[in-house]
Amino acid sequence: MKSVFLICCVFLLCSFSGAVEKTIWLNEMDLTLFDLEIGQAMKNTTMMGSPIIISGVTYENGVGVTTPAKYLIELNGNGTHFYAEVGPCEMKFPGRPDGPAPGGDDKKPGGNGAAPAGTPGPGVPRMSPTMDFYVLGDKQVLWHSGTMKNGDKAKIADIDLIGVKKLALVVVSVNGRGPLGGMAAWVNGKITYSGDVTPKAVTNKTVSGNAPKILTPAESELPKINYPKVIGATEGKPFIFAIPVTGKKPLQVTIDNLPKGLVLDSGTGIITGTSPAQKGTFILNVTVKNSLGEAKDKIELKVGDLLALTPPMGWNSWNAGGMSVDQVKIRAAADVIADKLRGHGWAFVNIDDGWQADKRTDEGLLLTNHKFSDIKGMGDYIHSKGLRFGIYSSPGPRTCGQAIGSYQHENQDAATWGKWGVDYLKYDWCSYGSIVQDNSLDELQKPYKMMHEAIVKTNRDIVYSLCQYGMGDVWKWGPEVNGNLWRTTMDIQDNWKSILNTGFTQTNNADYAGPGHWNDPDMLVIGTVGWSRDTKPTKLSPDEQYSHFSLWSLLSSPLLIGCEMDKLDSFTLGLLTNDEVIGVNQDVLGHQAKLVKKGSDFQVWAKNLSDGSKVVGLFYTGDTESSATDPVKMINWGDNKTEPAKLISIDFNLLGLTGKQQVRNLWSQQNIGTYDGHFETEVNFHGVGLIKLSAIK
Repeated sequence: MKSVFLICCVFLLCSFSGAVEKTIWLNEMDLTLFDLEIGQAMKNTTMMGSPIIISGVTYENGVGVTTPAKYLIELNGNGTHFYAEVGPCEMKFPGRPDGPAPGGDDKKPGGNGAAPAGTPGPGVPRMSPTMDFYVLGDKQVLWHSGTMKNGDKAKIADIDLIGVKKLALVVVSVNGRGPLGGMAAWVNGKITYSGDVTPKAVTNKTVSGNAPKILTPAESELPKINYPKVIGATEGKPFIFAIPVTGKKPLQVTIDNLPKGLVLDSGTGIITGTSPAQKGTFILNVTVKNSLGEAKDKIELKVGDLLALTPPMGWNSWNAGGMSVDQVKIRAAADVIADKLRGHGWAFVNIDDGWQADKRTDEGLLLTNHKFSDIKGMGDYIHSKGLRFGIYSSPGPRTCGQAIGSYQHENQDAATWGKWGVDYLKYDWCSYGSIVQDNSLDELQKPYKMMHEAIVKTNRDIVYSLCQYGMGDVWKWGPEVNGNLWRTTMDIQDNWKSILNTGFTQTNNADYAGPGHWNDPDMLVIGTVGWSRDTKPTKLSPDEQYSHFSLWSLLSSPLLIGCEMDKLDSFTLGLLTNDEVIGVNQDVLGHQAKLVKKGSDFQVWAKNLSDGSKVVGLFYTGDTESSATDPVKMINWGDNKTEPAKLISIDFNLLGLTGKQQVRNLWSQQNIGTYDGHFETEVNFHGVGLIKLSAIK
């Protein structure tokens, strides 16, 4: 009898144990699967790394996201309850105690709030968005917050999950999100469940990306001279240029006709000195040798009125840490670029926002903050590597990150940068939106003209980047203010929708691009990226990264790497060192590709090269229709079927070609064969086929 009693007790105990509810906190789940258009979901902080603050209340437990945001969780019917508090976060930039968060209402010129980063000017959205939070279960709305705005108290979602198999959390922007996104948070979020199967986040992507595959052939040990093959300078200015050479080291570089005033370091291939005092084209006959052989080529030095005769290639710090940038990171980037990328034409090391001191001197001089204790020495270090040094500012009182801008100090700041040895300036509209009077062309041009006049006085060749998001069709007037490149879009993010909205929208400005003047759809979001110290691998799949780099090369876009260089992996290195793909970008003709064919889920772009050939990109873009306002349609509940690859073709008559063409795959650097009339190839989802067509003679 006792044994029967014991057996019953054990049975009841086991049954009771099986029914015990468990809890998993939202911030302990796989946050990398949060599907955001901007940045990464962050545990217990905002995307910028600042505390989660909703209506003045600081929360220790939460997940910081940007809008729109999507998160899909597999419950397997074991969920019993979901709880969270939600709301818009106050925007704070770590390390910038001065001034309000971007999106503030104080627009008084010169005041602390004169530079709300969310009010960059006419046509650019404010950074004080309204947003809606949704909790969904199996394609049904279980809870809706209603529209919330900055300053609203957190709202509580307290929901029964009995019978729900898939749970989705969604935040959507109602009135736009600003260039850095609307900051939102799910705080104290938790799922209560029963059983042994723990709720698990799953991908919201329609098709999972393929494993990284390096298509670029291994770098040859034979000596080779790469791109660019032309360099611009103005008369009598400090000059630095590294001949782009690769091969087994040591390499020996010689030039048999170097102009007076310039000196070549044969061991590094770095030319320094002063550019010729007269205008003209100087042909540099370059030879590079190593123990395995030699290579010869010509590089043109054009001394005249234009810089950036090919699109600038280099690195910018913004997508590799945002305002957290410091001198250590800049030097590390210079080291990696000099060692691994300089031989392939990469030349600039650019500091973005976050280097400025909190205030000017009594004389108005702009200083660096504690993170840049020796910026002149850092610039000299960059130059010693054969690289060029770039810096960032805004024509407004404040930058987008609320640092000090150049408003009313244009000549002072340009003179300071000249003393530091600056070679590149990114001039970001930001708070000038609180200064500008209207949308007129004169008002749009005014701050950029002023800074150019200041740059001229520095006696340095400074590549001039206009960062103003395409306002007033800047590609039509950028050359009038002596811009060498100009942003045509809002900020890029590491997701496919952003690639579609930046690169694939460059359909109306190709005729305005050319040597010295380039359309800029923003930086490359490949490798390890992030807008705070907590950087992570890009959310772009390997195929999406190939498409991204291919399209930017076709577009003759500036190539500015946005990843952490000291975390450069072999796949990203392969993307950045394919000389045939780089050659498409750096072609001396300077044509920008045009869209020649478009379907519901594919696009074909083509570009003319100086040798008479054409380069064609065949892109499997997927469905480009957006359901951004319907939270249920934003989630892939498992019934969206997409083919992992698609056959895409192009008729040669659409390209203006007749006769047989030799087709070459530029990523693998292999000839595919001879084709007559048309070409077709299978392209991976969100991938690209990048080919070069050369007439058979």
